[in-house]
Amino acid sequence: MRDIYNYLDYRRFLKNYYAEQKDKKGSAFSFRSFARQAGLSSPNFLKLVMDGKRNLGPDGIKSFAKALKLSKEDAVYFENLVHFNQCSTDDERNEWYKRLSASKKYREVREIEKDYFVYFSRWYYAAVRELVLLPDFKEDPDWISRRLSPPITVKEAETALELLQKLGFLKRQKGKLVQAEQNITTAREIISLAIANFHRQMIQRAAESIDRTKPERRDISSLTIALSREKFQEAKRRIQEFRRELNVLLSEDASPDSVYQINFQLFNLSEVL
Repeated sequence: MRDIYNYLDYRRFLKNYYAEQKDKKGSAFSFRSFARQAGLSSPNFLKLVMDGKRNLGPDGIKSFAKALKLSKEDAVYFENLVHFNQCSTDDERNEWYKRLSASKKYREVREIEKDYFVYFSRWYYAAVRELVLLPDFKEDPDWISRRLSPPITVKEAETALELLQKLGFLKRQKGKLVQAEQNITTAREIISLAIANFHRQMIQRAAESIDRTKPERRDISSLTIALSREKFQEAKRRIQEFRRELNVLLSEDASPDSVYQINFQLFNLSEVL
């Protein structure tokens, strides 16, 4: 059977499991036969869960684990995976992801993915990566910890340098650290959660900068306006276009002297009808 540790979407796992069993057993395997093995009264319940029309509760999780013939360890992973997919907030998803990534088998299969999650879930990893571009950069955790605003610990700086090199974001060239191009390929369930964590932390840094940073070193402004759905989409498109243009323009700076964070936010203040 397919290795469940390759999945971060339990419904996708079930769909692939069903297709695999049908291919092996033909008419001897069906939604009805699965329901019978799971001790379920509804012969179509597996299909409803696969299609996202039903969720699994505690009893359903146990019944499915039994029918899937999962080992005790695999059943625990399956239970955590169900909760990870079905919870409604990012705080809950972060908690269930911690449980998923605590599995030794998960770490063996998805170690790099776990590292990518950590990269996006800590605001200062991206900042340390940009610090490397400064002419006075020192590969010294103490220097890095004090140069960032707000400061991080020396241990956090050490870990950042190690992780950035492990992921290929930094490389050693002629004895010094330089940036390296690295495409990120990982499960969308993890990358979306990690990026949400990243945005929350950077928005918090922006709020703190109002008191911490001199006005001449920041620009924070806002606009509150009523929009139609069409104008909202146009505003969103223009922000995305401007962000790309700005990224190209600012990346050409040959003599940076500090690291900045640029946030773009467009969100509703009233219910969307």
